[in-house]
Amino acid sequence: MEKKSWKGTFRRALGCLPVCLFTLMPISSHAQCGINNTAFQSGEFLGYDLYFNWQFVWVKVGTASMSTVETTYKGKKAFRSSLITRTNQKADKFFVTRDTLTTYTTTDIAPLYYRKGAKEGDRYYVDELWYTYPGGQCNVKQHEIASSGDHYWRNIAPGKCVYDMMSIYLRARNFDAAKLKEGQRITLPIADAKKVLNTWLVYRGKETISMKNGSGKYRCLVLSFMEREDGKEKEIIRFFVTDDQNHLPVRLDMFLKFGSAKAYLTGMRGVRSPLTSKVN
Repeated sequence: MEKKSWKGTFRRALGCLPVCLFTLMPISSHAQCGINNTAFQSGEFLGYDLYFNWQFVWVKVGTASMSTVETTYKGKKAFRSSLITRTNQKADKFFVTRDTLTTYTTTDIAPLYYRKGAKEGDRYYVDELWYTYPGGQCNVKQHEIASSGDHYWRNIAPGKCVYDMMSIYLRARNFDAAKLKEGQRITLPIADAKKVLNTWLVYRGKETISMKNGSGKYRCLVLSFMEREDGKEKEIIRFFVTDDQNHLPVRLDMFLKFGSAKAYLTGMRGVRSPLTSKVN
């Protein structure tokens, strides 16, 4: 693979990671954007290794970590969750990635604020979102700092609940898997600093998977994240979520134009409920 193809593919792989970690459930179309949290607690930490298939060889290209803590936002109790992705020295020779995503939500997972600071190659940009709920309706203020340093501000009132890549993950952890039917399609509105993206989720059923390096097996729910490209729907990510109360993403398969990438859960602490999905 030529360096140019590697760089484009690798950038897309890391760009997919937050989405595939966070889009796991149906979203309400009414103004109540919160949900009862039964999946996680303050102090949870998850670690991942990232791999890219380069010339038929799986190469480790970086790491990702996700943490959630209880805090305050404008004087009220809230959750703060952060995702950090980093390429390693081997991957940096082709394409440097240093991304930090942070969200604040209410304790019932309604989004309040989101920020993504991303260094991708020679480019650095920032996305920010502020959520308010006047009259029970979701309004979003969008702020983009482009790689040129220019600032752009937008306001949207979508008339329905909208989430970002981080808050959707927290909400998704609390979905009721028993209500999903194999083949079911779910529309997911996700905002960034420019627009609201209409993407889809397809539930594929259940599967038991083996983790990398012999670290065990898990009974998982299998879901596909879909988007429309050139008028056609395309599977971007297939991910495997523990079939227990935690709903932890333990493996993610990313399908790219020039290859494929995977993310494997490598460590965890502060998990709220027993991992009953793990097979001994």
